[in-house]
Amino acid sequence: MSTSELMPRSPKVIRFPGPPGTPSHERGFVEVRRCEQAEAVVVRSLFESEGIPTLLQSRLAHSIYPFSVGDQGTVVVLVPADEAARGRRLLMRLVLRRSSA
Repeated sequence: MSTSELMPRSPKVIRFPGPPGTPSHERGFVEVRRCEQAEAVVVRSLFESEGIPTLLQSRLAHSIYPFSVGDQGTVVVLVPADEAARGRRLLMRLVLRRSSA
């Protein structure tokens, strides 16, 4: 008796992955700014100094690709939904202070 007679092969179905869901660490976070990486790091520092938890999200691994062209290197600054208004006010205050100087 051969192996194929003992154990008939069933076809193996490999499904395509579905659309990615929102990672658990990003649930409840909203976007407050889109900018270049250097500006995003400064904004994150400002928010964290004010006690606002901040995530930076990008489609580009900046440690591997330090240079980007156009919107390819855009970084999204995310904060908890309940802190979004305060974060936007901080950014607005900086813009107003900078324009009046």
